[in-house]
Amino acid sequence: MPGSWCRAAETPKIALDTSETLFTVLTAINACGFDQELGVSDPVRSEVRAEIARTIKENEAAAVAAQQVCEFYHEHEQQQDTSHELSQYVSLALYLDDPPNFTPKAKEAEMPPDAGRLLGFVPLLQSFYVKAAVHLSWTKHRSQYDALIERSHDALAKMMFDTDIYLKLPSSGYLGRKFVVYLENMGAPSQTNARVYGADYYIVISPLGNTLRMDQIRHTYLHYVLDPMGMKHPDAMKRLDPLLETVTQSPMDDSFKNDISLLVTECLIRAIEARTSGSGKDAEAMRDQGVQRSVQQGFILTRYFYDQLPKFEKDPIGFRDAFGDMLAGIDLSKEARRASTLEFATQASPEVVYMPRRASNQLLLNAEKRLSAGDPGSAQKLAQQALDENREDPGRALFILAQAATMSKDMAGAREYFKRALGIAKEPKVLAWSHIYLGRIFDLEDDRDSALDQYRAALETGGTLPEAKAAAEKGIRTPYEPPHAPQPEQ
Repeated sequence: MPGSWCRAAETPKIALDTSETLFTVLTAINACGFDQELGVSDPVRSEVRAEIARTIKENEAAAVAAQQVCEFYHEHEQQQDTSHELSQYVSLALYLDDPPNFTPKAKEAEMPPDAGRLLGFVPLLQSFYVKAAVHLSWTKHRSQYDALIERSHDALAKMMFDTDIYLKLPSSGYLGRKFVVYLENMGAPSQTNARVYGADYYIVISPLGNTLRMDQIRHTYLHYVLDPMGMKHPDAMKRLDPLLETVTQSPMDDSFKNDISLLVTECLIRAIEARTSGSGKDAEAMRDQGVQRSVQQGFILTRYFYDQLPKFEKDPIGFRDAFGDMLAGIDLSKEARRASTLEFATQASPEVVYMPRRASNQLLLNAEKRLSAGDPGSAQKLAQQALDENREDPGRALFILAQAATMSKDMAGAREYFKRALGIAKEPKVLAWSHIYLGRIFDLEDDRDSALDQYRAALETGGTLPEAKAAAEKGIRTPYEPPHAPQPEQ
């Protein structure tokens, strides 16, 4: 992660850090007019802005560097969504190494879209960092950042401890995974930016006075703890896939409408937050209202989990063992009927955690899920969207479009998509199976010579893939005959 200085909290699970890379990126956009919530920010923010402005005014080279940075900043402003202005630069900063080089840690294609679109900012940032003497400001204010770490530590440790106690989880850390909270005064205090990159979770947050948005940090920590549990129950999640059809008109983010695991985990987290919030005589009514708001936003299983949690609280077993039974206990028909009677809200509360580790291939992953569920129409729409937006592997998108066409008995369309996939795909599996499917189509059209050419090509491109090799060899031995319908099966 970015930053040359870091201090881990006394818990093995959470690191509480600062980052010179984040400081530099956010200082640059502050110099270009990023003023959101300046009046309620820590005084450090205004002090740094004044120092940088003075350097720019007094140093011609610094002025030129600042002008170049600011031209880029204004060209890439989020005109329709000012709340995303800070977010996209946080995403970029988390993918950059330490100054002065700020080397990107991944190729553009491997970055989340909002970070990738800003890569042209990096060479300008390098110049700005040196010529505007950003490191001097960073060094000057390090003691104030140290103090911020010190006063935030106990609240963060207590949040984690209380959450683990409620879920009855061991206090030891998660081997090979990170949960890092970056404290950065140059951002907007009301905006918490949480990211999931691979198995690691990061939060960038600015203090409001002496307080942090601990509710949003806890929300992200619950994702850190519970996301892996959902992934360990793929069959249970797949059983719940039909519930996605009931929330298509809800106002929540599309990521929840396309991934049942994301939806289930978010519903569970909201139920836990409701269950552990408030006290006093009106607490239960307030909790119930919170659950109902979540349900009306599309998080339709929040009520189910909320009703299950009291039993869990009384049981001695930990949540890792209890979660499987909770999933198994969901009555799919009952929840679908209940969702069908809902009048969804007009808007949903924004999700704290941004998950490009899933979003980077989310459209195609969900398209494949829809194919497995026998829904070629939805698969076609998702794959076409991925192709149109040019965010994911185009060869794989065309391959899915070909499969969807095949399932819809559009053999002409399937043939065209498979051919296009072969023209640009690099993945051996896509290449091999595109040849195999084309061979099967030619067999169905009684063009045996063309079919044999395709099966032989499949052996050349996918000979190391056991299933593809077996299918190609079978195609060479005997012409393809579908068992029921003219639909290739992998």
